[in-house]
Amino acid sequence: MKITISIALLLFLGIATGKASNLDTLSLQVSWQPIENNYLGKEQALSVITIKNSSNQALPATGWKLYFNFIRIMSANDERPAFDVTHVNGDLFYFKANANFSGLAIGEEVRYELISNSWLVNLNDSPQGFYLVWDDGRIQPLPKVKILPPVDEKKFYRVGGDAEESAEHIFKQNATIQQAGTSVKKIFPSPVEYQEHKGSFKISKATGIQFDAIFQKEVGLLQTELSALLGNSLPIHVSSQKAKNSIHFVSSPDLGKEAYRLEVKKEGITIEASAGAGAFYAIQSLKTLIDPAAYATERQTAIQIPCVSIYDEPRFGRRAFMLDVARNFQTKDQIKKLLDVMALYKLNTLHFHLNDDEGWRLEILALPELTSVGSQRGHLSGTDRSHLPASYGSGPVTGEHSGSGYYSRKDFIELLAYATARHIQIIPEIETPGHARAAIKSMQARHDRLLSEGKPEEARKYLLRDTSDRSVYRSVQKWNDNVMDVSMPSVYNFLEVVTEDIVSIYKEAGAYLETIHFGGDEVPQGVWEQSPSVERLLATDASVKSKDQLWDYFFNKVYHILAKHDLYLSGWEEVGLYKVTDANGKKSWGPNKAFNDRNIHLNVWNNLLGNEDLAYRLANAGYKVVLSFVNNFYMDMSYYKRFDEPGFYWGGFIGLDKPFSFIPYDYLKNQQKNYLGRQLSPKVLQESAKLTEAGKKNIVGIQALLWSETIKTPESMEFMVFPRVLAFAEKAWAKEAGWETQLDSLKADQAYRKSLGEFYAVLGKQELKRLDNYHGGFAYRIPSPGLAVIDGQVHANLELPGFTIRYTTDGTLPTAQSAVYSKPIPFKEGLQFSAFNEQGRSSQVSLVHSDN
Repeated sequence: MKITISIALLLFLGIATGKASNLDTLSLQVSWQPIENNYLGKEQALSVITIKNSSNQALPATGWKLYFNFIRIMSANDERPAFDVTHVNGDLFYFKANANFSGLAIGEEVRYELISNSWLVNLNDSPQGFYLVWDDGRIQPLPKVKILPPVDEKKFYRVGGDAEESAEHIFKQNATIQQAGTSVKKIFPSPVEYQEHKGSFKISKATGIQFDAIFQKEVGLLQTELSALLGNSLPIHVSSQKAKNSIHFVSSPDLGKEAYRLEVKKEGITIEASAGAGAFYAIQSLKTLIDPAAYATERQTAIQIPCVSIYDEPRFGRRAFMLDVARNFQTKDQIKKLLDVMALYKLNTLHFHLNDDEGWRLEILALPELTSVGSQRGHLSGTDRSHLPASYGSGPVTGEHSGSGYYSRKDFIELLAYATARHIQIIPEIETPGHARAAIKSMQARHDRLLSEGKPEEARKYLLRDTSDRSVYRSVQKWNDNVMDVSMPSVYNFLEVVTEDIVSIYKEAGAYLETIHFGGDEVPQGVWEQSPSVERLLATDASVKSKDQLWDYFFNKVYHILAKHDLYLSGWEEVGLYKVTDANGKKSWGPNKAFNDRNIHLNVWNNLLGNEDLAYRLANAGYKVVLSFVNNFYMDMSYYKRFDEPGFYWGGFIGLDKPFSFIPYDYLKNQQKNYLGRQLSPKVLQESAKLTEAGKKNIVGIQALLWSETIKTPESMEFMVFPRVLAFAEKAWAKEAGWETQLDSLKADQAYRKSLGEFYAVLGKQELKRLDNYHGGFAYRIPSPGLAVIDGQVHANLELPGFTIRYTTDGTLPTAQSAVYSKPIPFKEGLQFSAFNEQGRSSQVSLVHSDN
């Protein structure tokens, strides 16, 4: 059905303008629908918000404001809109009725057409978190926004041919995957050397565990895991003598720290390692040899382990996962669950993004406002500064949404101990000097409290921003007050205290700390331009000759704060960059020679337009680089372009193959399209920097990342991360694949597709079945079926094996009881298909249309 959108707002007459007697029961339903991208020939979008009065009383014309979050700057698409819109800060706005609005009668609705900057692509672009605030102070949350898909797909294109992902295209993509045979490697991630033998070893309650004393902690974890499966604790004892029917851990000094040998014979298991880490990874491999079905049942009498011989060690020393808990919080128990599955797949670093503009999540005892103020989000009225404002739909009430929360010192020590036992180091990130609004506002609240107590000097001690600063800027996330003033001595007082407290937390936990990540990304233009404190610094410190040198001034001080604690500095790529101007006046980023001879580690995320070779240039210049590329490893990106597919897309769409296909030391070899799917120019491909031998040695690891703007529940976190992170784990651990260095492009492509098919077989037939039940089960994403109509018959396929395709013929959604697809079926309108796992959880629906 074609829907015509009127430019004028639908204003309804005959509505009472006085306040109703009991407005607490007033209910409004808000819906949002995108209409058109590139509206009026500009990179902007047209959409419509509809507000319907679904209650039994009228909405008055005055006496209220309607707050909401929206990630775009917006304006009305009408000369006489019913509401004035005000941008508060960040993604927070409010509507206030003006003279054009006369109220909203029972059952009626008003439409507000809006123009917003940039494109709209999927449901995560919608406004959210609507709530009413009455003039008398009452606050009323509204139901979740109803999101309607665009009507005209072509108007919704960003560029030519920017079509929604279709079931037909998914079918074609799936058909290119080379299906693996029934026999696949049972160890995951793939070991360096792997050989299967006939027979198996049976672990039962009679099986003992013998070990050299250095492996006692690892053996304790294995005993706990096996006891959960068998219902009995296996006997363990220190012994260098191998016994029958035993799992025997042997110290072998010739192996690397994370290397191991694993031998499973009919009479027993032998694990060799030089250190606890190697023994631990051997245990993880042993666990992946266990049939996934074992995790679905309790108290089995025995566990069969197939006979194998394995030698293994990791490709990269740092195999990291970054989790942002600042935008939306995850509980301590959920972090433990994440650590468990990271350990299973041999990831050894959790990069913990603990603060940002929208939240501070770690208790610092000396600075209690960081959590009393900075960890809570809700509505702020008047001069109230007791918490942060609503962001990302967190709503008006503190403590009732993932927008609020923090880890106490005790919680964090518990997490550190839990991670350390699993050979995972946690790198804490304290984002500076930008993305720091939560810290800035918390320290302002501390200042105000102490000032009211008559302690002005103590009040100023940790201020992070000069309130007399009149600099004008706007961050990417639309904040105008989120950057620390790096000229203020109090900033470094603050960072000293935070660093000292973190060091003491790690010491108390007995956890390894080698670095603190101090951020450094996305500081907007215009900061510090009108700061009185900056002017004082320029006048008094001869080493700082211009505002352009403030960046080096700041990170030099941070570097030395860390050095006092024998820590090195980690940061985002901007820490190691500065702007250079070519002969034509064009500015671009280049490696900063001020820091390249120090042990500074950089997460390089930007491999987008003009920065395809940035990571290699920084590594060649001497920086230690962790490859953290947005269009390979950002787990918050959508799998593909479909309106109901969750996730962002600004870095491209990231299917399961994107992490797997990554070639760390020559990534442009098989990744030659930009984030819009368009071919990179020959100039970019030919002239991009290549890694030198010295630069290759400076690639210290790779990292997957999950930013949490859209992640509000444990289930949504798991959906976005799994199974993609398993492709990343394979890339981080497994040895270099032959297709990575194969010079013949045809042979390389054939070998890659064979390897991809084998990987998909391991995932679908083995590891996802394990994750159905492992540590309570994971809500991973199940792939939607691909569909094609061939000679009047509907054919269906899947990206991964191991799932059951079910369908309906009457237009209803498939369920776990619907008909099973086993062969092509006759086409008819209304067919719907979904894939199901063994627990009955399903994929998104695929539809088949007559024009396929």
